[in-house]
Amino acid sequence: MPSITQYDQGKVLKMAKYHCLNSLLFFTRYFFKIRLNKRFVVGEHHQIISNTLEKVIRGQLLRVIFHVAPRYGKTELAVKSLIAHGLALNPSAKFIHLSYSDDLALDNSEQIKEIVQSEEYQQMFPDVQIKQGTDSKKKWYTDEGGGVYATSASGQVTGFGAGTIEDEENDLKEFLDDIEAKEVFGGAIIIDDPIKPDDADSDTLREKVNNRFDSTIRNRVNSRKTPIVIIMQKLHENDLSGYLQGNEPDAWHVVNIPVIKPDGTALWPYKHTIEELRALQKANEKVFDCQYLQDPSTKAGKLFPKTELSFYNPEMVDVEKLAEYRIGAIDPAEEGSDDLSFPIGYLVEDKLYVVDWIYNQNGTNINEPACIEKIINYKLNNVVIESNSAWVHFTRAVRASVNERYEDCEIRAVSNRTNKATRIWAQSAFIKINFIFRSDYHDHPEYERAMKNLLYYNKSQEGASKNKHEDAPDSLAELANWLRQNMSHLWKN
Repeated sequence: MPSITQYDQGKVLKMAKYHCLNSLLFFTRYFFKIRLNKRFVVGEHHQIISNTLEKVIRGQLLRVIFHVAPRYGKTELAVKSLIAHGLALNPSAKFIHLSYSDDLALDNSEQIKEIVQSEEYQQMFPDVQIKQGTDSKKKWYTDEGGGVYATSASGQVTGFGAGTIEDEENDLKEFLDDIEAKEVFGGAIIIDDPIKPDDADSDTLREKVNNRFDSTIRNRVNSRKTPIVIIMQKLHENDLSGYLQGNEPDAWHVVNIPVIKPDGTALWPYKHTIEELRALQKANEKVFDCQYLQDPSTKAGKLFPKTELSFYNPEMVDVEKLAEYRIGAIDPAEEGSDDLSFPIGYLVEDKLYVVDWIYNQNGTNINEPACIEKIINYKLNNVVIESNSAWVHFTRAVRASVNERYEDCEIRAVSNRTNKATRIWAQSAFIKINFIFRSDYHDHPEYERAMKNLLYYNKSQEGASKNKHEDAPDSLAELANWLRQNMSHLWKN
């Protein structure tokens, strides 16, 4: 008879196997500890990535793009563990793994083999055996016909297809239990960082990768049901992610994971505290925006590039004492739709210092009292509110509440007949010359979101269609229009 110790070990192994099959994240943590004798510290982004990949495994998502910062565990989870986990579920699963260089792809392939050949993996999944004579890093097979092909994203992919051949697929997933449904998973194309950061600004190199995807990579699936997963840093507006979203906007499920959360806190303090992130940001804002915030912007094509804007340090300039006039403009928004944008400006001589900004999607029930408090606390002299038919009540409610407590503010409703893009264009030069923004806007989450909206606003008519959110520049345009109509003497020679 087996001893109690043997019984316990068998029970532990059985439970570990169940959890490894049931959860990609558990699998990742378990084999990371075995390989490296270190704990895989789970952040909320790992939960997001693994939950999305579970949907890929179950056939619920076919085309997925992740934007994730470097050294945030993306390759460990979405490449090494996903492939080893997929083979454990189905030893006949076929994977193509691509990266921007052969060396990286081959190194990942080697580490996946190490997981598969480890004693612990073999105890759990003895059916996954690497076929003799196919032990290269570039291409290797299992005895069941599965395997891995690893190479550069810009190189050739020949003689190997990812996924299960269509007539072999099981169409009864809805009748299977959870693990059985996952065992139908036939593999995937997994692309990890298709272009090197240093190459992202090269039109030639970007186009090479993008063209290779169309001409070769997407055709290496064995079935229309074979998933394609791209996990990368968002390095350029026209990198592979931008290219695919531009050409096939409805085909791709995009998961964008910036390292600073909307509330201004760090995504994964184990890796970077918010102070460390701000230091990286100050060191090179362009790199930080691309690799860590997943939000690239180039001066070309932007109406309000940062280099053409003016900034002030609130610790060095006391605009509270210098202010000669105080104004604000409110662009309301429905909850869950656009952002309510309420920039607040202090006029000092002929410059408007933007001292604060409400910018969120909190809904009228929260933003109406918030706007009222800002108007009173900042002692504004004038506020304009865009009041097209749906927002007449909002304007009346704000005016009535403010007037009960503060009599020195004129709240004026405005109704615009021209479209937002035209209004923004008309006031853009005035804003760039006469508006001054806080230099510490990164420390103020809503102000920061508004600035991102402003900085990444496209100036071309072709790009105007890409401006999904125009609320920040539109509310600034409203401020500029008021100043030019009511304070025009300040800008006359």
